Parts: sequence; structure tokens; C-alpha cells
Amino acid sequence: MELIYKEEVYAIIGAAIEVHKTLGMGFLESVYQEALEIESASRKLPFVAQPRIELSYKGHRLQKEYIPDFIFYDQIVVEIKALRHLTSNEEAQILNYLKATKRKVGILINFGSRGKLEWRRFVV
Repeated sequence: MELIYKEEVYAIIGAAIEVHKTLGMGFLESVYQEALEIESASRKLPFVAQPRIELSYKGHRLQKEYIPDFIFYDQIVVEIKALRHLTSNEEAQILNYLKATKRKVGILINFGSRGKLEWRRFVV
């Protein structure tokens, strides 16, 4: 079975690995956010950082908006964390973000884990 957006996901993870390799662990999520923006731009990866996404409930627009960390290639929702380890809470969050944005692929990236970068790909 062919992975959807395989090349694009690898490009995003490559940029995140470079950020993790350069900064290591221990910074706030906002630092990794800015660094990943710089790295992604230098690699000419198309992305929008922290776009506002309207939410609705039973046909009614909600006042609250969802602001994902990134949307890459106008298709892939990327949520970044700086935690010791990822939990089912973060997984539920990315799955809800995919549903809210009507996108099929999401990546959860954790810069806070020891050793190598922790990341998970989600497809709905």
C-alpha cells in the first residue's frame, strides 16, 4: 500500500530532525516552532505557521478557532510538542485537528524526548 504524502512527510521530518539535532532538548515549544519555520523556509517547504481554522458545530460557526502549529503543502497538519514523552492526549489532539481541518494526514512531532526526535504519522 502506497503511503499518502510520503515524500512530503519525509521532507518535514528531515527539517524537524535538523532542528532537534541543532537545538537538542530542553527548550520551550515556541523556540522549536520558530526554528522549524526557519529550517522549513530554508528548505523551501511550503507551509503556513499557526493559521486560524474556523470550527463549526451542527452547522453553526463557533467563536473559538483552532490554530495548528503548521499546515505544510496545504495538506499536512503538523503539531509540535516539547514533552518528555507523547501520550494518548496528544494523539487525540492531532486526530481532532485532522477532523476539524478536513485533512487526511497529520504529524505529531516531539522535540522534548531524549535521544532522537520522536514523531508519529496519523492518517484518517
